[in-house]
Amino acid sequence: MHSLAPLDYAIIIGYLGLSLIMGVLMTRRASSGLDHYFLGGRTLPWYLLGVAGMANWFDLTGTMLITSFLYMLGPRGYFIEFRGGAVLILAFMLVYTGKWHRRSGCMTGAEWTIYRFGESKVSEVVRVLGAAMTILTAVMMLAYLIRGASLFLGMFFPWPPLYTTLVLVTVTTLYTMSSGFYGVVLTDLVQGIIVIASCLVIAFLAWNMIPDTASLAATALQVTGNPNWTNSHPEWHTPMPAGYEAYSPLIMMMSFYFVRHFIGGLGTGGEARYFGARSDRDCGLQSLQQGVMIMFRWPLMIGFAIMGIYLVHSLYPDPVILQRAADLIHTYSPQTTAAFWHDLTSSIINAPAKYPPELIGQLQALLGPDWQGKLPLVGFQGTVNPEQILPAVLMNMVPTGLKGMLVVAMFAAMMSCKNGMVNGASAFFVKDVYQNLFRPKAANRELIFASYASTLGIVIVGFYFGVAATSINNLWGWIIMSLMAGQLAPGVLRLYWWRCNAWGCIGGTVLGGIGAVLQRSLYPQMPETTQFLFMTVLSFVGTIGGSLLTQPTPMPVLKHFYRTTRPFGWWRPLRQEFQGAERAAVDRENRSDMIAVPFTLLWQITLFLLPMQLVIKSYQAFFCTLPLFLIGVTGMYFFWWRPLMRREAGTATAT
Repeated sequence: MHSLAPLDYAIIIGYLGLSLIMGVLMTRRASSGLDHYFLGGRTLPWYLLGVAGMANWFDLTGTMLITSFLYMLGPRGYFIEFRGGAVLILAFMLVYTGKWHRRSGCMTGAEWTIYRFGESKVSEVVRVLGAAMTILTAVMMLAYLIRGASLFLGMFFPWPPLYTTLVLVTVTTLYTMSSGFYGVVLTDLVQGIIVIASCLVIAFLAWNMIPDTASLAATALQVTGNPNWTNSHPEWHTPMPAGYEAYSPLIMMMSFYFVRHFIGGLGTGGEARYFGARSDRDCGLQSLQQGVMIMFRWPLMIGFAIMGIYLVHSLYPDPVILQRAADLIHTYSPQTTAAFWHDLTSSIINAPAKYPPELIGQLQALLGPDWQGKLPLVGFQGTVNPEQILPAVLMNMVPTGLKGMLVVAMFAAMMSCKNGMVNGASAFFVKDVYQNLFRPKAANRELIFASYASTLGIVIVGFYFGVAATSINNLWGWIIMSLMAGQLAPGVLRLYWWRCNAWGCIGGTVLGGIGAVLQRSLYPQMPETTQFLFMTVLSFVGTIGGSLLTQPTPMPVLKHFYRTTRPFGWWRPLRQEFQGAERAAVDRENRSDMIAVPFTLLWQITLFLLPMQLVIKSYQAFFCTLPLFLIGVTGMYFFWWRPLMRREAGTATAT
């Protein structure tokens, strides 16, 4: 039996039990109204909203996935996560898109659509369609989280991974249903403290294992075959193991991901934490806090990657054994697919009596007496499964007690991300579908019960798709580069182009959404770059074509939107809404916001890179990156913080 010690189990059970108790205690306050259930009554301070935002990015599955790339590439694996894990869109939320959405006074992004396009049947279609796409994205993101959780839990519990994942998901779903946004934020605060403490512990353990950078580079070369593992700058081409060859042209992939998230960042800000913020200043501060707190994730992941290098080096000094072990299992179970490979190996580890004695005997002869500890790292293709590095390190290189605390920290990361995501998707269903279409006069009690039902439904569907996923990397790539890319144009153009109307948003959403679903069904192995190009073009063609072929949004609606939001872009027919000193103030704000974005991106990119360079003891690279970080901080101060404080002071004086 390969599992945790009793003390570790006691810590985990205690944590889950405490979470349920907290959810029950928050039920009464959360159920007092939809505004309280989904937005915390719009009274939560910016630092609690910032913690909630951090938790949305700090998920278990993403942490495992990014650790796998850092294990394969070293700090350069960071650049692959420009596709999502580096949260580049946060820079736009920090500078201006968060405050733009707060000014609407809406509760959800779909409700915001009415504010942008006015009351009409077409706007209602956009609202419902937007809610549907958000729910679909949440379901697929939940599937991604559940697939990662099953990979993680299979290492620690002597039961089938799907059963243990089902138990964890059930506990977290009951908590989310009962406590609403209050509970999400409260547990995010507690879980954030646990996660950050764990980050520091793992980073220190990894740093202490490294004799020096050269020694680490030599060991990494033997284990991964990558000759420049300790380098921090991207290359035109880098060697990748089987199944990951698409990422070999590293600079090209990084550039694609950067462009995708730059475009995506322009249309962000429609999250519950920004709708629930109390001022423009609070929008910026919570985003700044999110960036600083997410920074701790990177030394944690590079720490796991370093410890994984040393673990694999000790367990598999001869990599050929990995291929032999995989071939042996394929011989006895030739029908097993990549999606169920981990379930099969976990079952062999925890219930060897169910399998032929010849298989167990040959595995033991091949891998040694500790074959049950080594087998989880054997991948479907006969190489180390990099997605299993994080749980393997926790199981094999962390002492009892501390191991239980770190598993709890990973649970906390998973719970925080899942709870916030499901709460947000449930808000869309209840507010924009159920109440808007079917029960406009429903009482508060009925709406709260509808939120319970929608939460449960979203989790069940997400669980189903998570079970069928082949790998977390494959699913994540499709979500970011196909499904979300197919929705880029409506989200961006409605903020910057006055002529974008409801029909255009319908055209872009439908074309991009259908394209993404068809691609996943018919061409699941399409390269991520091709997915991005196809779906982005479809969404822009649909949005621009639908807008130009139909009547523009009524001018009174546009005037109200423009006066309250004060956006920049192609708004020439609306510019006369502001004259004289008022026009100059709006232009000054928009100009400083645009200038602040590249400085904020520089700050964020270097903020995540610096601690990784410290952990691997690459001090020369650290001091080369530090000046770039300081340039970003200086630009943010002069072009974002000072103008923001002047505007806030002026608003307070006028009030």
